[in-house]
Amino acid sequence: MNDQHAALPYRPCVGVMLVNDAGRVFVGKRIDNKEGDAWQMPQGGIDEGEELHPAALRELEEETGVSAHLVTIIAESQEEHFYDLPDELVGRLWGGKYRGQRQKWLLLRFAGEDSDIRIDAHEHPEFNEWRWVEPELLPDLIVPFKKRVYRQVVEEFRGLI
Repeated sequence: MNDQHAALPYRPCVGVMLVNDAGRVFVGKRIDNKEGDAWQMPQGGIDEGEELHPAALRELEEETGVSAHLVTIIAESQEEHFYDLPDELVGRLWGGKYRGQRQKWLLLRFAGEDSDIRIDAHEHPEFNEWRWVEPELLPDLIVPFKKRVYRQVVEEFRGLI
């Protein structure tokens, strides 16, 4: 990371590990990644003055169409997780204002049916495909600069999934 980028703050965000009764985790294939497969769990920015849990439920609904009455919050990550964007992305994402993200993660249990998942429910969809995967596969599916965070989240929530 260059010195100019290192001076930028981290964007406050929330991540959601949505698990079904079979112990599998929701992932969506990013619609904006032209280089190939980029799968991730729902995540997004926390708005000014917004609390963590409402932000997580909002992001979940925006990205998956799953509303709050279909989930139960099981756990919250003990600490924030940080990642830095690659230098070539810093100026292109989030108006160039952030070097990466600082994330709190929530583990949510899904009580709905697969038909309740609507990745096209929002005006600006994030995903063009979705699937349930084994938690251990998550770090292999995510873009390289987020792998460490995904390993940490899987490890922290493993016993609760």
